[in-house]
Amino acid sequence: MNDYKLLPKLSQNLLEILNDEEYYDITIEVGNDPYVKIFRAHMVILCYRSPYLKRILSTNKKKNDGTLTHIKLSGISPENFHIILRYIYGGRLSLEEYDISDIVKILDAASKLSLQELINYIQSYLVEKKANLLEQNFNFIYQTSFENDSFLKLQEYCTDLISKEPVKIFKSLNFSSISGKLLTSILQSDNLQTSEIQVWEYVIKWGLAQNPELSSDPTKFSDKVLPYMEILPKELYMDLLKTFLSRSDLNSKPNNESKPHITKEINSRTVDSKIITYQHVELISKWIDRLEITDWSTPYEFKLLFRGSRDGFTSDDFHKFCDSQSCTVTVAKVKDTSEILGGYNPIAWRSDSGFGSYDTTKDSFIFSFKNNKIENYILSRVIDENHAIYNSDFCGPTFGNDDLNLFDRLFSLSDRRSISKKNSYDKSIRETEDKFYVEECEVFQIV
Repeated sequence: MNDYKLLPKLSQNLLEILNDEEYYDITIEVGNDPYVKIFRAHMVILCYRSPYLKRILSTNKKKNDGTLTHIKLSGISPENFHIILRYIYGGRLSLEEYDISDIVKILDAASKLSLQELINYIQSYLVEKKANLLEQNFNFIYQTSFENDSFLKLQEYCTDLISKEPVKIFKSLNFSSISGKLLTSILQSDNLQTSEIQVWEYVIKWGLAQNPELSSDPTKFSDKVLPYMEILPKELYMDLLKTFLSRSDLNSKPNNESKPHITKEINSRTVDSKIITYQHVELISKWIDRLEITDWSTPYEFKLLFRGSRDGFTSDDFHKFCDSQSCTVTVAKVKDTSEILGGYNPIAWRSDSGFGSYDTTKDSFIFSFKNNKIENYILSRVIDENHAIYNSDFCGPTFGNDDLNLFDRLFSLSDRRSISKKNSYDKSIRETEDKFYVEECEVFQIV
């Protein structure tokens, strides 16, 4: 018998002891006036589980007159102490229901009580399970981690993000509130992976937040560029000048705001694909972020997960490499045509058996390119969110109710037959609903 199978019952019994009103020998007053709560506990358990409480209780020896030991804890809310106390007794902690701010408060409480095991667990949970929330709230996490020497994993996470993916910090929810010192560290990174003009925009955004009395009108390019003429490299100065002059030309009318204007900087980059170029990567990345099309390079990297000609064209092959992977872009080359079809799935693929099942998201989309020209595209966003993504072991990547269904075993076991017809997305991405054959298929993860 595995000894670990006995632990759940032990945990449950210890939690029952915590809730027992008969055998406790200490009361703990937690919180600050006017919100204070009294907890009952057992000194022997507290001493062996928390080094901090052991030190406190060593100076509060149990009296022989039958009176209870009583201590006060400030700086921890009653709600968080209740969570900590359940961990101390039963070794149980569930963080799924809490937002990032609440989790950090629990982490801080664990630090105050010197619960190193819990500190390590919460940090690992945040980094491994809530990385997207850490990115969105980077400044808060950065300040919290470097204020406490116990939060080494969070410090390492922040340092790695600054050095390896600094553009994600620019896109965080509280970017404008970061310190000048942190902004300087980000700008000194050798891995910015974005154009100088876009970096300049972020710096201006940060500067305006620190000086709200300044005009934030983006057409006033002189406020952004001219004052810095003497300190900017000539080439960068001219690029900035041309960019903001073109934006401030009130008489100019864009031919089509939804079409891309790709720069030479982008052409110099590559993507590991037999189907798309880096120009496609730039455009698809803008669609993912719901941004207007600009001539700035993308912060995203397309990591190849699956290629049909290399890994196989069956639905089983697709699921072998792509199941449990989220934030993926699928692209497929239609045989005997110049068509490229594809879609973006922000959630993880699965190979559900039987009739399969649908997943819900409002952020997925499908698209097509024709005639080997990037400007000849159709972008179709999901309108039936409850049928956005279809997961089945019979199908390859499937968006909507056959809006884009690649190499479905219901059509054929081996001939790569696929279909695209409008149902769950707002536009048809092909001129015909006839079945077609896939010449090549690739799936990338957005990182």
